[in-house]
Amino acid sequence: MKKFLSLLFFVLAFNLFAQNYKTHRVEKGETIESIAKQYLVTPFDIYALNPDIKGRLKPNTVLIIPNSKVKNQPQEEETSELIGYKSHKVKRKETLFNISKKYSVSIEDIKKANRFLYSENLKKGVKLRIPKYKTVIYKKSYNNTIKKYTVLPKEGKWRVAYKFGITIDELEDLNPNMKEVLQPGDELNVPNIADNEEKAIEESYNYYEVLPQEGFYRLKIKTGLTQEELEELNPELKETGLKVGMVLKLPEKFDAEGELGSVETTALHSKLSNFETKKIALMLPYRLNKVDVDSVAETKDMIKNSRLMSVVLDFHAGVLMALDSAKQLGISTDLKVLDTQYQISKTREILEDNDFSDYDAVIGPMKAQCFDRVATTLRRDGVPVIAALNKPNEVYSNVFQTIPQDKLLRKTMIDFIKADSLKRQVVVISDQANRPRAEMLKNEFPEAKLIFSRNDIKTDKDGYYIIPEDLESIFPTDVEEIKPIGRCIVFLETTNNNFASNVISMLNSLQRSYKEIILVTLNKNNAFEGKNIDNVHLSNLKFHYPSVNKNFEEQHNSSFVKAYKSTYGVSPSKYASRGFDLILDILLRLATEKDLYEASSQNIETEYIENKFRYNKAMFGGYINEALYIVKYDDLRIVRAK
Repeated sequence: MKKFLSLLFFVLAFNLFAQNYKTHRVEKGETIESIAKQYLVTPFDIYALNPDIKGRLKPNTVLIIPNSKVKNQPQEEETSELIGYKSHKVKRKETLFNISKKYSVSIEDIKKANRFLYSENLKKGVKLRIPKYKTVIYKKSYNNTIKKYTVLPKEGKWRVAYKFGITIDELEDLNPNMKEVLQPGDELNVPNIADNEEKAIEESYNYYEVLPQEGFYRLKIKTGLTQEELEELNPELKETGLKVGMVLKLPEKFDAEGELGSVETTALHSKLSNFETKKIALMLPYRLNKVDVDSVAETKDMIKNSRLMSVVLDFHAGVLMALDSAKQLGISTDLKVLDTQYQISKTREILEDNDFSDYDAVIGPMKAQCFDRVATTLRRDGVPVIAALNKPNEVYSNVFQTIPQDKLLRKTMIDFIKADSLKRQVVVISDQANRPRAEMLKNEFPEAKLIFSRNDIKTDKDGYYIIPEDLESIFPTDVEEIKPIGRCIVFLETTNNNFASNVISMLNSLQRSYKEIILVTLNKNNAFEGKNIDNVHLSNLKFHYPSVNKNFEEQHNSSFVKAYKSTYGVSPSKYASRGFDLILDILLRLATEKDLYEASSQNIETEYIENKFRYNKAMFGGYINEALYIVKYDDLRIVRAK
């Protein structure tokens, strides 16, 4: 009886296995990824059933492959079938292009039907054979099929991926020409699952994209949910386990993009543990193709007159000094320097000619299009790509945006003013173009007084000026009416240099009569610089603004500043300081964890010569630096405001 039951169990198990799995014999040149695409499963699915696979696949290895959830239904396809020819006599001034358009056939099809056209020019009076086609629709079956899906309003990549139970990377594999930002009406290839198997997006929940190297333990720390709780919300986890790029449903209370709390500066140099050589690639537009090595004078002039090259070379100098500082701490670096020439074609060539799959980080490029190409290409291998000197168009999951967002700069400045416990009066002065920002400040400070620039009498357009009478209700000129108003915070929101000069001069003259007028802006731009702006006036008004960096003069005893002056004979520019700060931070983070992702949690904030870094992971994207400064003018110096 026991033997019979054992045999019955074996037969049932075999039949069940046959229904849910198939086998695949590996051929030369195949990879796990190519096999997974062939069967429309994931590499994780194959590894789960074939745990003994290590390193490269050997030909003739037999793999167990799970059946895809995709339906195997015939798909309609179109083809053109040649049914004959018609004659056409070439007229004067007619071209192949005109003829192809007239008969709706390609130029190549006309040449194939008239071979002499490959060696002779088209001539008047020549008779051509014009092929005629008919469209034939037939059905074709595949082992695993896809279907077309029309993108709905408000749907992005993650929503579509979640709906069809695949990762964002898998969706991109199915749609190599898919736009970065989906538009309603776009057609996508998706798994051909039954309609009732599509997962709905529930607005009462949050959703989260699983990161590289992220397991249940790290998700428990981040979300507070155990593996069992995550599996209850996402039943497919029991079958597939966690996959990079998988979209998980989470409780509404979870917020992966919450505000960063206050933390102490982390001394990474005291936590070093990973001393493997760090592989770093530096992709910057050195534009060496434009350098004439035979003309030193011409090269010097080009460097002097090219702001881009000056920025790049200063940044590179800071990088080299950071490598030397890291080496003194026992951190060795394998640095590859690549010239993108500020061209997408050269960037594409670099990606084709180099293997970056085992790199710890890639810095750059600066041009937005080039950066996007590098980030999307290296995303599959989980290689961190660092936006060092620019803000990328898209913060992909492997992107580290090191320059804080403008909206964070504005919010930090507003919070700084709100935290002032002293009695204060708030005034907002703005040109017409910045009226929305002025009204936003009025919402933040309901008691604030608003003053807008006056229109030019002749053109009735913004004249970019105010007159003393505009300030009289706030700062009366009659000595008898002058009363102590305590601290007065004046927001000046403009991008016009003449308007900034006009307002700053007027406020400076009033400063002599009033206790304290402090000038503030949410957007420090070129309007606050140049020959029209007196820095003495800015110092008198203790001009405050949010900034990505502070001034290294506060750190005048820094060994970096001394070493830089000794090496190059000048003080480091802000780009040299940024090169030093950024690369040293990356190397120190890599030396404390196994990769940059694990070393960039929200509780790690670092600070160096002019810059500080604290990364927050976007819900469906990469890491954004949210550490910045409030600085002010003080005795003609720019110092950190506290």
